[in-house]
Amino acid sequence: MKKFMTFFALMATVLFAGAQTTVANTNGTASTNATASADVLQLKETEHDFSQIPQGKPVYYNFEIVNTGKTELKLDDVHASCGCTTPEWSHDAIAPGATAKIKVGYNASGEGNFEKYITITYNTNQTKQLRIKGTVWKAPAGAAPVNASVELLKKSNL
Repeated sequence: MKKFMTFFALMATVLFAGAQTTVANTNGTASTNATASADVLQLKETEHDFSQIPQGKPVYYNFEIVNTGKTELKLDDVHASCGCTTPEWSHDAIAPGATAKIKVGYNASGEGNFEKYITITYNTNQTKQLRIKGTVWKAPAGAAPVNASVELLKKSNL
């Protein structure tokens, strides 16, 4: 048991020591920083709830992104988890401090709850994920429900 505890303590020390990275300061000295690379793509929100939507009617939402870095930001790819969700975005680079929009459309073909994910790939290998959700209700077959009184009047001879 004593060997096991010693081994566990040694492994914990190695893991914690390996998690730190060294970054050069502006004056040339080295410092330790656990978050060496700042995330330059900031999302105003990562999720949107469409709540209840009618079946067969497409809905859209614009997610806003901000480039908080000091260089241009390039969105390499934006793809959805299924074909019923369609993201649209500008393929132009986003200037530092500028904002852009990702328009996400959802075409509700089946009724019930849904939850779909959209993955943003940027700066070659970094990713972020968006989520849309809601409930699809079955739309009525006709434009309006049948009115029994109107049907009765149509049948009578006036």
